[in-house]
Amino acid sequence: MLVGYTQLVKLNTFTMDDVYKLVGNKKTASSLVFRLSKKGLVKKIRNNLYTCINVADEQPVATKYHIACAVNNTAYLSHHSAFEYMGISNQVFYEIYVSSEKRFDDFEFNGITYKYVSSKISSGVMEPKNTQGIRVTTLERTVVDSIKDFEKIGGLEELLNCIESIPYLNENKLIKYLDAYNLQFLYQKAGFLLEHYKDQLQLSDEFILYCRNKTGKSTRYLTKDSTKYVNEWRLVVPEYIFQITEQGGNFLV
Repeated sequence: MLVGYTQLVKLNTFTMDDVYKLVGNKKTASSLVFRLSKKGLVKKIRNNLYTCINVADEQPVATKYHIACAVNNTAYLSHHSAFEYMGISNQVFYEIYVSSEKRFDDFEFNGITYKYVSSKISSGVMEPKNTQGIRVTTLERTVVDSIKDFEKIGGLEELLNCIESIPYLNENKLIKYLDAYNLQFLYQKAGFLLEHYKDQLQLSDEFILYCRNKTGKSTRYLTKDSTKYVNEWRLVVPEYIFQITEQGGNFLV
């Protein structure tokens, strides 16, 4: 095995700087990466981000989750990708949603597209135990983010599927993230959707009331094709909204 590979393979992802620290010389570093790439032992993910290729199965050493979090030092898994990482989603997407304080261009590697999501709040990001290099939103932050952005990411049906497989949510944490965004429409959507699952998620009436008191006076549409008005939430929702997951697909006609 080539010199350098055994050290680099221990890193999920690496930059030229990491190689330079290893060999102590910039020229040697770039020629090492060039040689290993030529032999198919190193693959470039994007500008100045690389991973080793596992000799046994010829797959990248870095998982899609490691790659997402290595994009920059503020990057973390969010939205559907956070659900997926936690084993909550029932659908595997070929997109990974990466929130970050720094903007980056979407890129594709090994059949997966890495999509930038602007990070509007900074609380509720954790590094799971016994992992290295993974940052992901907490369960409650993931739920709030996913309710906020379901029209852009994942869709309503997948959101409801994910919520249905969660046994408990900490309502104080939910309030913390809802308040961090402080958007009337988000309180409206979250209150309406979570009220339906409140027994399952062990949410109190006080929590639902808290959301209701924050919704303002405007009537809003949950989705573009909503037709049914729900008075207490001033929300227009799809007619058979909570039956879509039971039908395994489309709204009932």
